[in-house]
Amino acid sequence: MKRYITNQVRQDLQKKMVFLTGPRQVGKTTLSKQLLSEYAGGQYLNYDVAMHRAVIVEQSWRQSAPLLVFDEVHKMPNWKAWLKGVFDGRAQGQLILITGSARMETFRQAGESLAGRFFRLRLHPLSLREWCDTHQVEPQLALSHLLERGGFPEPALVDTDIEAQRWRIDYFNSLVREDVLEFSRLKEVNAMRVFAEMLRSRVGSPLSIASLARDLNLSPVTLNKYLDILEALFIVFVIRPWHRNIARATMQAPKVYFYDTGLVIGDEGLKFENLVACHLLKQVHWQQDTMGSAANLHYIRTKDNAEVDFCLSEGTVLTHLVECKLSDVKPHRALVRFAREYTSVDAIQLVRECKAEADIGRIRIRDAAPWLKALEI
Repeated sequence: MKRYITNQVRQDLQKKMVFLTGPRQVGKTTLSKQLLSEYAGGQYLNYDVAMHRAVIVEQSWRQSAPLLVFDEVHKMPNWKAWLKGVFDGRAQGQLILITGSARMETFRQAGESLAGRFFRLRLHPLSLREWCDTHQVEPQLALSHLLERGGFPEPALVDTDIEAQRWRIDYFNSLVREDVLEFSRLKEVNAMRVFAEMLRSRVGSPLSIASLARDLNLSPVTLNKYLDILEALFIVFVIRPWHRNIARATMQAPKVYFYDTGLVIGDEGLKFENLVACHLLKQVHWQQDTMGSAANLHYIRTKDNAEVDFCLSEGTVLTHLVECKLSDVKPHRALVRFAREYTSVDAIQLVRECKAEADIGRIRIRDAAPWLKALEI
């Protein structure tokens, strides 16, 4: 399966190193090996594999390799200085791809800078566009499939729902058990597992860290650290309310969504909202990574609790308001209110089961499946 990001990786490799990050098992290794097949003599080395780690530390890979892929190398002590030396001393024309299942910025260390030497690209789970293009199906069928299975390649592609569920249980448990230890102490893993489990049923609602901290008998500071770790590992992503003052927005309650829609506990409406959030974030990251855009994803909410699920911005300017509904084609009251307040914004109500699209005042009622498929990603 060709991923939406493949051509961009090819292009960027001709100019600099490429840092390709994203959730574990989202397809980074598969994409890397597909690219390696285009470069005879290329080499893949994973720092988590003992034999590969020895080659990495000793720098004993084939010096003539046209493409080197280093996976999880950010786990190595002083990896930035090491990588700077490898890049600056590489053979002429040698391409270098770095992949990892955690945000590289989380592993920042004092010392050498890699500024100007790499492009960052983030790989996300499968979107409607990718599923439709690969399997030649209609958007509605793709939407139903991804709502049921999530967008990670393995559960999306297996034959039965039981196989997908078995994968998901193992995936979630191994993430908390193994990956969290990269950031935290062993005794914290159980508390973080409980916290992550609690988040599964709190998707789409403003998150009260203070309330959760009381339930878990932990401090809000500790719980915020746990949330940062889950976000750094691409397990969840956080969106904050829209405010032109960034500091004020950061202090307000965030909403949390899972990269794997299949992890959401709740009704179809919550899963649909999570899937839309994944698509919007994927679009925003694509714009940031490939065009240097100042695009961002938020939600919008007032003190009197008027709320729209999502809003997109470009810098300090709102560009889109997006509300999710399963079947209601009547314009959402808060969406109408904010559309009147922000007159240049594109106000869209995405409906999962939309019998007829319509424009009602400034509100565009749209069938969710074809609208999501039309995104660039």
